[in-house]
Amino acid sequence: MTDMDWSTIRAALFDMDGVLTRTAGLHAAAWKRLFDDYFSRRAGGMVLPFDEDIDYRRYVDGKLREDGVASFLAARGIVLPVGGPSDDPDADTIAGLAKRKDAYFSALLKDKGVDVYEDGVVFLQAVRQYGLKTAVVSASRHAKTVLTQTNLLPLFDVCVDGEESRRLHIRGKPDPAAFIEAAHRLDIATSQGMVLEDALAGVEAGRRGGFGLVIGVDRGNQAAALQAQGAHVVVTDLRNALPPHQSSAAA
Repeated sequence: MTDMDWSTIRAALFDMDGVLTRTAGLHAAAWKRLFDDYFSRRAGGMVLPFDEDIDYRRYVDGKLREDGVASFLAARGIVLPVGGPSDDPDADTIAGLAKRKDAYFSALLKDKGVDVYEDGVVFLQAVRQYGLKTAVVSASRHAKTVLTQTNLLPLFDVCVDGEESRRLHIRGKPDPAAFIEAAHRLDIATSQGMVLEDALAGVEAGRRGGFGLVIGVDRGNQAAALQAQGAHVVVTDLRNALPPHQSSAAA
């Protein structure tokens, strides 16, 4: 694309679900099962059920699991105790529901497997050939497993996933802390990094982090919303945003 300035970009920081891998649908299905079951048991089915498109993108997409639970329940006027890491998956706490969602997702991942977005993989390979450093920044605690299954993990210099965020007590998207941590590990200023995100929370995090280029990847007819959250460029296919045909990036 002619309106993208690559001259100062030294690294590309990728979200995983929805940008590189087709795992967002598995996450959405796991969230729906979690909340629909919870509402059926605790609210007699009287609460508006979870919508795999609207509610997924608005409240849980790109966020740490516990943040997603709290965000969606708050939207339905429900507040639960936070709980803690020792909570059982059957506990009606934020931590308990988060564990239950993880179990549902793990089962779907094992049953369905993982497909990739071809345009995302082509873009990843292209920026590495161009000479950029690469990082994956994902809220998922399964990121390394998924990237290993798809043979993509070796293409990243840095991985800041859900496990790392929890270990380091890094706030989840839309807070930019995880992206900033990745930039630090890549030894770049945030202004020298590009962020690739399909989630509204992730695009907001890239903007708030001061990244030089935030590319919104529109996988669900939300171009206007991605732009409103701060995307500099929005594409439906990352092959339309490939770097210039040069052997290496500017130093």
